[in-house]
Amino acid sequence: MSEWPEGWFRDGQNAGGTAGGLPGSSARDNRAGPVFSDLPTVAGEAPGSSRRAAAGFGPPADSAWPEQPPSHGSPASRHGGGLGGPAGYGGRRGWRPRRILAIIAVIVALLLVAVVGLYFYFNGKLDRKNVLVGYAGRPAPADGQNWLITGSDSRQGLTGREERVLATGHDISGHRSDTILVLHIGAGRPVLVSIPRDSYVEIPGHGLNKINAAYAFGGPKLLAKTVQNATGLYINHFMGIGFGGLVSVVNAIGGVHMCIPGPMTDPKAGLHLKAGCQTLNGDQALGFVRTRNFSESDLQREQDQRQFIKALLNKMTSTGTILNPFASIPAASGAAGALTVDQGASLYNLISVAFALRNPLTTTVPIANANLQTSAGDAVQWNTADAKILFNALRDGTKVPKRLISGSKLTGTV
Repeated sequence: MSEWPEGWFRDGQNAGGTAGGLPGSSARDNRAGPVFSDLPTVAGEAPGSSRRAAAGFGPPADSAWPEQPPSHGSPASRHGGGLGGPAGYGGRRGWRPRRILAIIAVIVALLLVAVVGLYFYFNGKLDRKNVLVGYAGRPAPADGQNWLITGSDSRQGLTGREERVLATGHDISGHRSDTILVLHIGAGRPVLVSIPRDSYVEIPGHGLNKINAAYAFGGPKLLAKTVQNATGLYINHFMGIGFGGLVSVVNAIGGVHMCIPGPMTDPKAGLHLKAGCQTLNGDQALGFVRTRNFSESDLQREQDQRQFIKALLNKMTSTGTILNPFASIPAASGAAGALTVDQGASLYNLISVAFALRNPLTTTVPIANANLQTSAGDAVQWNTADAKILFNALRDGTKVPKRLISGSKLTGTV
């Protein structure tokens, strides 16, 4: 016969006992699970055994009573160290704000280091030349900054195949400036002025001649001096690019989107384009800015060049290109490696030029005669009165008269 009272394990009231407890137990002893302090002594058990000492926490390991799981409210479980509970239950340290901010700070610091490193790397790739020199009679610095931008017919960077495809020829002696532009950056909207390469002007030390001959006679240094004398503008910075450099830059950014109103064909420039909107690769872009197969010849080509430069810089400074390292890094690397600048120019200066060329006012030097007969062949004669008004406005930081802003419009070839 068992020594345990009948029904002692039930949760409800026991027959002949107090509600929820053992016979003879008090209310204070009526807790979860049986209370062992008042249990009768089992035969052979010492009065002070461990079974009785463990009342309220379950019997010791040698007891016949099954071990009970700890209460969820126990100190051990509250700190994630309870026995039998899920790993880290109630004690997992989540992503605290301080830890998140620390990770963000590390990422930002790494990005800044990368950006600074790339800046100095690309800045070091620029080909700097002693182009702008002081001389007697050089115009004085004035409002804003003036950039002389040139595109030469240098074949450097082109492969033999590209020279054949682009019809550029090979082993051309000397270099000529196919493109001559003056960019004025002042308080108002930037102004981009084309100077026709056949402009008939005074070349220091060489007399009257077509302005592109200055590049052939004395490189960019003599060209800069000639432009300053002819315009009366102080040139602050110089930037030049050759045929090969243009091809590499356009390819680096994945081409330039252009909308052409009519077909453009010119075997001499290796150009074969259909009408409509399309993306020009490097080879096509070079043919596009080189062709003179228009009724207005070089004057129309200048408009095409200005439109192309605007499209090119819009692409290079677009959010999609800047935020995409797979586009921005090759573009920056290609541009930095292809450009020749004056010794005082930095990559920061070039970035300001890039944004200025996104949407400038565009025009050509006012022309009096586009077919002036000279000893150097057909040349372009400036309208000196209007040209003076234009360049004086840029020098003085005043608004250029609207009638002198010719704009840029594309057209198909003849």
